[in-house]
Amino acid sequence: MTNFRLTLNIPPFTQKINHRHKLFLSGSCFTEHITKQLSNNKFTTIENPNGILFNPASIAASVVSYIEQKLYSEDDLFYYNELWNSWDHHSRFSDPDQLTALKQINASQQAAHAFLKQADWLILTLGSAFVYEWIEKPSPLYPVKNRDNDIVANCHKVPTNRFRKRLLTTEEIFTVLDNLRYRLMLFNPSIKVIYTISPVRHARDGLVENNKSKAILIQAVHHMVEKFENHFYFPAYELVIDDLRDYRFYAEDMVHPNYLATAYVWEKFTAACIDPSCYALMKEMEKINIAVKHRPFNPASAAHRQFLSSYFTKVQALQDQYPNLNFTEELKHFSCN
Repeated sequence: MTNFRLTLNIPPFTQKINHRHKLFLSGSCFTEHITKQLSNNKFTTIENPNGILFNPASIAASVVSYIEQKLYSEDDLFYYNELWNSWDHHSRFSDPDQLTALKQINASQQAAHAFLKQADWLILTLGSAFVYEWIEKPSPLYPVKNRDNDIVANCHKVPTNRFRKRLLTTEEIFTVLDNLRYRLMLFNPSIKVIYTISPVRHARDGLVENNKSKAILIQAVHHMVEKFENHFYFPAYELVIDDLRDYRFYAEDMVHPNYLATAYVWEKFTAACIDPSCYALMKEMEKINIAVKHRPFNPASAAHRQFLSSYFTKVQALQDQYPNLNFTEELKHFSCN
């Protein structure tokens, strides 16, 4: 029989994720897909406390800031486009009110510090080796104060001619990841790290440049995995680019993997990284998540009340079986009151 594609068989991890573990995820937009699947299956997670980040220097710096329990001040923000912004954070933290922006940022910093201290796994998804470096002196319009380096995590639509775009070297990436590893070892010695490379194409950089960027990331990450214990690589990039290898698995922009692709990656992640003891609960959660999305034709009908009551009972049984997991939202959804 003729095969029309090559499949990627991923060896099972020597250590696996289970429902007792806490998972800290940071990185590119692909992080959101994995976090959503983990959360839907009742794994304890925290995701992108700085918002979406793409380059490894900014991702590593953000995690170090959680370790140090850094709190931001007014001097760390700048005002542009009628918003107060942070060079270290995604625009979802930006706000017309400076104190509101600071409150959101610092609340996230404190939550990240507490979670990371107890986390069992850190999952880092690297998106691009390209960075943007600030090249102008601080000014009232674009202040840059108290920064350890000139790399910004987010340009916030400030004109690109105020930055220098360059490609990090493999050595630079390895250095920032190795420094992060050392800081993690002192802060939370038992934490394990999973690296992934985002399969999202950074087409704006150019396809040749995107491939150069991904190749540098892959080389640096494999250096880490091969050199240090408790560091793992999950090939999300290769699953989409080499295994699926078809534009039908991309969204209309031909850049972001679509639902089928992310579901395939999750299936492979489950098989390689998650302990089989979790599968029974995950199967039940799949049914419950479908039921949560159900939209009744007649919400007041006896049939729908029976539907809610049935699933309330099922969720309550799971809560009794797994007392350390939180089923509050599901119980609230299926409550007939």
